[in-house]
Amino acid sequence: MTPVLDRIRVGSAPDSWGVWFADDPQQVPWQRFLDEVAEAGYSWIELGPYGYLPTDPVRLTDELDRRSLKVSAGTVFTGLHRGPAVWESTWEHVSQVASLTQAMGARHLVVIPSFWRDDKTAEILEPPELTAEQWGHLARGMERLGRQVKETYGLDIVVHPHADTHIDTEANVERFLDSTDSDLVNLCLDTGHYAYCGGDSVKLIETYGERIGYLHLKQVDPDILAEVVANELPFGPAVRRGVMCEPPGGVPALEPVLQAAQNLGVDLFAIVEQDMYPCDPDKPLPIAVRTRKFLRSCGA
Repeated sequence: MTPVLDRIRVGSAPDSWGVWFADDPQQVPWQRFLDEVAEAGYSWIELGPYGYLPTDPVRLTDELDRRSLKVSAGTVFTGLHRGPAVWESTWEHVSQVASLTQAMGARHLVVIPSFWRDDKTAEILEPPELTAEQWGHLARGMERLGRQVKETYGLDIVVHPHADTHIDTEANVERFLDSTDSDLVNLCLDTGHYAYCGGDSVKLIETYGERIGYLHLKQVDPDILAEVVANELPFGPAVRRGVMCEPPGGVPALEPVLQAAQNLGVDLFAIVEQDMYPCDPDKPLPIAVRTRKFLRSCGA
């Protein structure tokens, strides 16, 4: 019998259409993304990179309403481990995205830490490990961000562990959670990135359930991941090799992840994100249709 996952709200994101940047000739036009995500059977989307979708709330609302779509979250990128000196520029970027996110009726802001190596060129930008002082900056900075975003825009921040950032492995994710206030900072658990970095999503949900505020559903091809690890490939080239794959063909198995999330007894978004930048423009829709069908078979 198929389980009933009535606390899980499934959606998708521009990422699943190969969109990583606000403007890039290799990406599908935003109108096509909206048409196809609705056609695939999703009703929730994320904003994606700021500026990809229209940033005028009236126009964007009209475009979404015509396709029966709603926004679950916006996304921001931060480098708060660098300390108070980056606060003003960070807040300027966050305010822009948070304002639109709030205007679209969403309640979450996904916060991605900055990369320590460039995802296009593989250039090492910073040491891959933080110092104790930088961990302190990161924790206090995220708490400050969580407080200010909530007070100013009424949104909850959910921090997204990500490959090639300083919040990646099980040890680093747990360190981050243990050093931040759960009233201000929670987690967007991306099942693919966590598996990419060696983590167990079900274990994390069962251990830190009260900190799981949002989910990204993604799978990793274990054979390609083994090559990536052996050759120390950066995330961008790994994606081009197909390391993030169509479910249910990779790891982690999504059924137990969704069941563990359902067992938390709270409403959670579970947004499909299959990194495919760059990709043929005709590739995403059939995958999205099959993925939605697979998730329905899981009860979501």
